[in-house]
Amino acid sequence: MNLHPADRKLTPIAEALPELLASLPRMEETEEVPLRVAVGRILGTEVLAGIEVPPHANSAMDGYAVRAAEFSKERIFPVIQRIAAGEVGTALNTGSVARIFTGAPLPPGADAVVMQENIELLSEGIRILQSVHPGENVRAAGEDIKTGQLLFEPGRRLYPQDLGVLASVGLSHIAVRRRLRVALLVTGDELAMPGTPLRPGQIYNSNYFTLHALLSNLCAEVIEMGMVQDNYEATRSVLVQAAEEADVIVSTGGVSVGEEDHVKAAVESLGGLDLWKLAIKPGKPFAAGKVCGKQFFGLPGNPVSAFVTFVLLVRPALLFMQGSSRLFPVWLDVPAGFAIDRSGERQEYLRVRVQEDGEGNASLERFDNQSSGVGASLSLADGLAVVPPKTAVLVGDRLKFLPFSELV
Repeated sequence: MNLHPADRKLTPIAEALPELLASLPRMEETEEVPLRVAVGRILGTEVLAGIEVPPHANSAMDGYAVRAAEFSKERIFPVIQRIAAGEVGTALNTGSVARIFTGAPLPPGADAVVMQENIELLSEGIRILQSVHPGENVRAAGEDIKTGQLLFEPGRRLYPQDLGVLASVGLSHIAVRRRLRVALLVTGDELAMPGTPLRPGQIYNSNYFTLHALLSNLCAEVIEMGMVQDNYEATRSVLVQAAEEADVIVSTGGVSVGEEDHVKAAVESLGGLDLWKLAIKPGKPFAAGKVCGKQFFGLPGNPVSAFVTFVLLVRPALLFMQGSSRLFPVWLDVPAGFAIDRSGERQEYLRVRVQEDGEGNASLERFDNQSSGVGASLSLADGLAVVPPKTAVLVGDRLKFLPFSELV
């Protein structure tokens, strides 16, 4: 856009996101990684099952493997073998049964398992106390997964349970998209690193640690660019270096219109700025553009604004660049336990807790102080409640609730 800040109108997030995503490249490179380190990575190819799971019919519980057609309450069946999980029994003779344990393969000839609670144990064998049907208490071969079945499509972000599914078909490695290299820099002469004494006028650099953790949760390779001095030349130099080393640059601070906010000017000198002001609260001063051809995201310096703009905009953008098929969080519809006057022209993202009454009904409790500088409220909250522009909220009104478990 390259408009002067005064000429840029507030952009609703529903308009900004599609425009932002359309400007981003997709990363096609893949790499093979061991399953044990694949959680959170984006699948690079489809995955088909090479075997059935389970590979053989097996017992669903401890009991006795039988031929269902031979059932008779008066008959005593000799127990001719014992089959534990991991063992393979021999063919079941007519009129006999096998002691079997959960997960053990059914012996040839057996078609059901009688649970041990439904038999009478005698010295010469067992008596079955109730009728038996073929397939009873049996897990059929391929009941979980069939050979050739599509397990996952490209673009799936792998969950811990997905790794178990992949392991169950014998895979030890999986092809995933290469990790994004993200250069992280923080601006502000007022910032000091934790562990060092604060000089007069300084505060500790908290945004770096929040953003580093958020990027790590997305499996990004974080390139630390350090804290940048509040001057144009230093900012521009670090941005050039970041563009040489990374796929994406994330900066916090320096994107407003203050005299000491130099990021905007430095980015425009090295590429261009695509977005400037968003119709969201907190988080209006958000910058996205290109630095020497590399994607740039400039976040506000206030801790809540930096967090909100990251989870709402940068997170889906990075997932898109990695080819993820799911970019946006699942939201819940939860009634408000508070009332507020009509909101302004920006969509508000309120920090809220989920409260339950004595009957287990949930509602949202709003923090009184919604200042973008109150970072501790993010740790006390369960998520964000969305209030559309120019909207009043009454107790009981249902709001869109974005739990942090979906955002981080």
